[in-house]
Amino acid sequence: MTRRPLAALSGVLALALTLSACSADEPAAVTVTATPSPDATRVAPPEPVVPAEPVVWPLTGVETAEVAQRPALAVKVENAREARPLTGLEKADTVWEQTVEGGITRFVAVYQSQLPDTVEPVRSVRPMDAGIVAPLGGLLAFSGGQARFVNEVRDAGVQIVSMDAGNGGFSRDRSRRAPHNVVGNIQTFLGQARDDRKVPPPAQFAFAKPGEPSSAETAGTPASLLDITFSRMQRTKWSWDAASGTWQRSDGDTPSVSSAGVRLAATNVVALTVNQVDTGTVDPSGTAVLETKMVDSGEGFVASAGKTVPVHWSKPAVDAPLLLTAADGSPITLQPGNTWVQLVPKSTGTWTVAP
Repeated sequence: MTRRPLAALSGVLALALTLSACSADEPAAVTVTATPSPDATRVAPPEPVVPAEPVVWPLTGVETAEVAQRPALAVKVENAREARPLTGLEKADTVWEQTVEGGITRFVAVYQSQLPDTVEPVRSVRPMDAGIVAPLGGLLAFSGGQARFVNEVRDAGVQIVSMDAGNGGFSRDRSRRAPHNVVGNIQTFLGQARDDRKVPPPAQFAFAKPGEPSSAETAGTPASLLDITFSRMQRTKWSWDAASGTWQRSDGDTPSVSSAGVRLAATNVVALTVNQVDTGTVDPSGTAVLETKMVDSGEGFVASAGKTVPVHWSKPAVDAPLLLTAADGSPITLQPGNTWVQLVPKSTGTWTVAP
């Protein structure tokens, strides 16, 4: 009777010792309530959303989904009476009008955002063409020209597409008399671009962003007529047409209309006073060939949206774009669209702006 309680007690003590040993190996569970830090409850502000810059055609500033991967193509185009009507100028991004020998004018038409099938009539290169086309980094197509002036264009880094050199894309319009009948095929010209000439050109002018006003719109004076005399042989008029939002061109009092029946018009007209110098050479008729100084500076005006604003222009190098600034030195912005540049000689030219 005495041994059995002792045995039971011994078992209880053994069990207690075992449990005690287990408890010594494992820490007791503790419940902890975390108190959040004030900084931990803050939400980081969202990153500011920077609107993407609109994609625009480099030579017009017009918004587009994508800029075509092709270079700027400049083409020399005649403007003598015998050459009219002209073909393809209505699709040019930029047209430069220059005075040549005898007081007539010729054009440098530049294409990139739009391409006509053909341009007519294509004519010869002139000494100021290097300064006009070199900043584009593209091609110049022409028919004829003195070797000196051809070399100047080539030396300025321009790829030449020349009828005289046997390059493709030139043909004759049998319905017209030579030399006013050379037809240029735009796709064939572009197809001859070297590998380093297959990229879009840099912008040549500053354009207002889509939806924003240009310099003339914000600071200009209303105008209805731009009457520009280049010489006794060429008078160019631009009439403001509010319905189309463009300046419509006339040669003298005759509306300028393309061979397709399209009135030649410009979103922007840039008129600049320029100096001319004698190159010391003559054309086949013995008339002195003059050069418009492109690396120079002077005064002028920009016409956009039915208004004009005075500008100062400068061009520091042959391959540098022409710069347009206001009286305070701030850049002039053009309205998105095509641009016609009028290089008006100081010696023979004048202009009048009618309200």
